[in-house]
Amino acid sequence: MAESAPMLEKPPEMLETPAETPPEGSEGAPAAQKSVVREYAEALTIALVLAIIIRTFLIQAYKIPSGSMEPTLLVGDHILVNKLIYGLRIPDSILNLQVPGMRHPTYLFRLKPVERGDVVVLVFPLDRTKDFIKRVIGTPGDLVQVRNAVVWVNGKPIDDPHAHFEVPPYERSGTSPRDNFGPVTVPPGKVLVMGDNRDRSYDSRFWGFVDQNDIEGRALVIYWSWDSDGASLIPVRWSRFGMVVH
Repeated sequence: MAESAPMLEKPPEMLETPAETPPEGSEGAPAAQKSVVREYAEALTIALVLAIIIRTFLIQAYKIPSGSMEPTLLVGDHILVNKLIYGLRIPDSILNLQVPGMRHPTYLFRLKPVERGDVVVLVFPLDRTKDFIKRVIGTPGDLVQVRNAVVWVNGKPIDDPHAHFEVPPYERSGTSPRDNFGPVTVPPGKVLVMGDNRDRSYDSRFWGFVDQNDIEGRALVIYWSWDSDGASLIPVRWSRFGMVVH
């Protein structure tokens, strides 16, 4: 008789052994600690990125260092500037770091034009590391002239309720651009700006037009005001809190 084929032995079943739980305070603790640190790092990174985006493209705080815009803005006023009001502006630097490939700032798109009377923050054309704040007096195509400290636009004296003068009429100069300037026509893509304190402002009368791509935004509101020369123990100008800049 032929031998029967040997029967294959059934392999033993593979039994799953439960993973051993490490005792408290052993391998699990460093992993948990690392996870917490990572969560904090991610949260801080996201917060920093959001802060940079808000500051660069939406709204930014500034402090007024000089009296060129008095009495509208006083030395020590802290203001918020709406940086999106004219459109989405791509700056040439962020936090004083040059943006790769950006030699000059530009607007990707515009939401509204810059208008006469707007109080704007701008890049100072003669020193691009500095920001100035001035009032727009002339927009493209306007013919602007100053006669004995009075501003004329397109052949007529303008309604100028914010202008402030400190020099008496007998001290006016016939040759200084402070008191007699122009006439000049504002070129396309430019604006002409002046400080409200006309006798104490270094502005377009002295150094020319401002490229509209260099306008960073429009002044919005005063959120804090500190009078460093004040005589009181706490020289806070409480009455200026929340004042809208016109």
